[in-house]
Amino acid sequence: MIGKLYLVATPIGNLEDITLRALRILKEVDLIAAEDTRQTLKLLNHYDIKKPLISNHRHNEENREDILIEKLKEGKNVAVVSDAGTPGISDPGEVIAKKAIEEGIEVIPIPGACAAISALIASGLDTKEFVFYGFLPLNKKLRKEKLEEIEVETKTAIIYEAPHKLKETLKDFSGILGNREVVLAREITKIHEEFIRGSIEEIIQKSENLKGEIILLIEGTKKEKKENFLNNLDLKDHYNFYEKQGLEKKEIIKKIAKDRGVSKNEIYKQFI
Repeated sequence: MIGKLYLVATPIGNLEDITLRALRILKEVDLIAAEDTRQTLKLLNHYDIKKPLISNHRHNEENREDILIEKLKEGKNVAVVSDAGTPGISDPGEVIAKKAIEEGIEVIPIPGACAAISALIASGLDTKEFVFYGFLPLNKKLRKEKLEEIEVETKTAIIYEAPHKLKETLKDFSGILGNREVVLAREITKIHEEFIRGSIEEIIQKSENLKGEIILLIEGTKKEKKENFLNNLDLKDHYNFYEKQGLEKKEIIKKIAKDRGVSKNEIYKQFI
């Protein structure tokens, strides 16, 4: 019998933020694949759980998948955990989940804490629709492209940021966000949990020397501003804007036609 792969959410700070089901699964599986075995060991020791651990972090995740798949095919049940929160969300988990699905192995999510969602629901910003960007790219070109996406995003945008990069990121935002509402959520569920709300300039003034886990939430721009931005682009740049978001040609043509209030056939003709 083939084993099952469990993606188990763990606390993002407060160790009480773990479900009864997650604790049961961690006690029952044969192996736990952890982003940092030392960090996970603290959690396991707290709940008196003794299970074999194997490291599974972003630098070795692709090499670990064959080992984990082999264990699963041997009938072993495996739990994947990150240092904190939900595996696969800006943390290891995505690679092994995809491989397991390809191999016909059952992948079971064990829900729990997620820093992005926890910050969003207490932010005071729109929760009906949102976009999660994770960590911004380090590459300057890719970073600029992401910032341009956020500039015209009408939904609440959520970003993870390291404290030593916070100042640089806020400066990048200062030139494009204007007076939009921004929320800086810090150390969610921990002793020094804090929400700093205000315009980007106010956030810059209030965020000197902050430490800990940081999440930035940005109010979406008004729809009219996005439409004006896109319609001021030439057709090629308009097409490239959507292409960078990973859309297929058919979907891009549809979006451009909608933005410009013309038929899809008219846009198609421009590319012939």
